[in-house]
Amino acid sequence: MEKKWVTTREAPLPVGPYAQAVKAGGFLFVSGQIPVDARTGQLSTGPFVEQAGKALDNLAAVLKAGGAGLDSVVKVTVYLSDMANFNEFNMVYITYFENSRPARSCVAVRELPKGALVEIEAVALCEDG
Repeated sequence: MEKKWVTTREAPLPVGPYAQAVKAGGFLFVSGQIPVDARTGQLSTGPFVEQAGKALDNLAAVLKAGGAGLDSVVKVTVYLSDMANFNEFNMVYITYFENSRPARSCVAVRELPKGALVEIEAVALCEDG
């Protein structure tokens, strides 16, 4: 089975030795996206809802680069630095996944890269995997 790495400058480049996404076996596996501006490399320091939207925008950009979209996502994993943000996250999340409801896990973690409040990874169907 062949695997292909996906890279786009429309989302932040990885902060470590990993790919933004990998295509394999008809799927696109997108690494965790945090609310970093792709142009500046700076973390969004706005309110939580703004950070959640930026992380989802970055996720959408990587999906697009890999030949997929939000509607082809089958599984999302969300990491929150504080579970008190769960309801606010859901309000932002539904605006991105209004017409598709992928399976999802949401967990609270002690800390995220660069001090982010949220990180989101996904698995999507991809025809040319």
